[in-house]
Amino acid sequence: MSQNSLHGKWAVSSSDDDDGEELPSSKTSSNQIYHAPLSPDTVTEVKEEPDGPFHFPGLKPDVKAEADVKPVCPNTARDSQSNPGKYESPLSGKRKKDQEESGWALSDSDGDDDAVGLGNKANNPTSRRAPSPKAKKPKVDERPPSPYGRQYYIEETDDFFETHVPCLNDTYRFYLNKVTGLDKTYNTGALHIRDILSPLFGTLKESVQFNYCFDIPWMVEQYPPEFRDLPVLIVHGDKREAKARLLKQAQPFPHVRFCQAKLDIAFGTHHTKMMLLWYEEGFRVVITTSNLIRADWYQKTQGLWLSPLFPRLPDGSPSSDGESPTLFKKDLLEYLASYRAPELGEWIQRIREHDLSETRVYLIGSTPGRYLGDDMDRWGHLRLRKLLYDHSIPVPDDEIWPVIGQFSSIGSMGLDKTKWLAGEFQRTLTTLGRSSWLLCDVLQVYPSVDDVRNTGGSLPYSIQTAEKQLWLHSYFHRWKLYMRASPDFTKLAWFLITSANLSKAAWGNLEKNNSQVMVRSYELGVLYLPSAFDMAFFPVQKNPFPATSSSKAFPVPIDLPPQPYLKTDQPWIWNIPHNQSPDTHGNIWVPS
Repeated sequence: MSQNSLHGKWAVSSSDDDDGEELPSSKTSSNQIYHAPLSPDTVTEVKEEPDGPFHFPGLKPDVKAEADVKPVCPNTARDSQSNPGKYESPLSGKRKKDQEESGWALSDSDGDDDAVGLGNKANNPTSRRAPSPKAKKPKVDERPPSPYGRQYYIEETDDFFETHVPCLNDTYRFYLNKVTGLDKTYNTGALHIRDILSPLFGTLKESVQFNYCFDIPWMVEQYPPEFRDLPVLIVHGDKREAKARLLKQAQPFPHVRFCQAKLDIAFGTHHTKMMLLWYEEGFRVVITTSNLIRADWYQKTQGLWLSPLFPRLPDGSPSSDGESPTLFKKDLLEYLASYRAPELGEWIQRIREHDLSETRVYLIGSTPGRYLGDDMDRWGHLRLRKLLYDHSIPVPDDEIWPVIGQFSSIGSMGLDKTKWLAGEFQRTLTTLGRSSWLLCDVLQVYPSVDDVRNTGGSLPYSIQTAEKQLWLHSYFHRWKLYMRASPDFTKLAWFLITSANLSKAAWGNLEKNNSQVMVRSYELGVLYLPSAFDMAFFPVQKNPFPATSSSKAFPVPIDLPPQPYLKTDQPWIWNIPHNQSPDTHGNIWVPS
């Protein structure tokens, strides 16, 4: 049917499903964090690479690492968010739905071939393996044609990757990823996945990659040659056609095995983005917001937490040894156990054998299920609420300390704000110690149409969802993280980096008169609380570029304060035309 709305005329199927409004889920669904100089006059913003015609000025992304490799995600309904559009005159972005995959993440969970890496014995991952073929770096003339000419592509410079241990902020261990095309000043103290997997951080033996979207050949290429044939376990949520494509991608790589996450509640996803790295010297955890595709590590800003190198406990130590004050070890073991996957059993045992006591962040995960009683605050936003209640420090006049959230995807939250966002979720975000609960402003950072027109983005917010929650737009501020800041934005009461976007599927919602909580998806993040660092609050680092190793100020990667929408601003919605004026490359957005 065709309708007129605040967003213009649009057509929509009459079969909307409230429970699935977070969907369709982006093929490049990531929880990117803005990474640029803090002065608006000098900002060089970063492109959400495979996103049709809107690009960041001056940056020239490669569309794919290889022309014949297509990244695999659980749902590709928003296909053009990860593929170049069809260009006309004037150049127009055309979206194309993937007809192969109309349903996804339903209540069943087929578990066939969970542990089978093609060409491998499932029960003997360390058996003799044929060396995997070395992926060749594509030549420029092998890339898909660009409507802007061959000069559109940009390569990493020779000094882009680290050759020695870089200068990193060891206080918080919160880092941004490197962004191709930015001045080196803004990449100092940032990390690329190739840096993380390099021998600079340890002599790798095995690894696990948890994620939502995968490009297996590209992922293998990020390991250095000496580690490229070591066992890798892929934890994913793909089903049916998407799963078949993922397994096909891995056929040339017999050292790659798979573990399928169980998604027993409709519209859930496996959205967690984590690496487990086992070294000869110890063990490391990396929790990030990036998918395992080149687009997310090329010209998008992402955030990550890189753990210390955890040493092995002395032989015979109780498994309870090596716990941190934040109980990170216990929480990580519980999160892995929630998969109920035999393939993760050996990793659970390895973690028990290591000393994680240096960890100073709290783990916040979501796992699918309905939880009652004491289990209600183990996952999702109720887990965040409990930690803020137990461990955050009340401040005077806390009602004027705003909560700031930045995300790339928005789910359905009901016809009015009290249904979820301004009810249970805002109650969680505004908890601050054991003081009486007072509402405060919630500032949601989400780009407007003009932001995307001038900079770009991978932002799967649909008209079907937007029309049902127009009240949400009053929360929006212009250009994944959540934090609570002082009124003058010089202090933080807490800071959270997570894979979870703004949705009930990710954070959970109360049911049955608040007697149980239902969570649909797997998510994972880390919470920074000043009390874990023997501080009353985190001072905000006004200019985090370049990074330094000794700074006690927190490197907030967005401009503060957030600027509210003007009356003429509208949030970016991906599946309606935006043809009032062209983008910086002269294109308009006309989805088909």
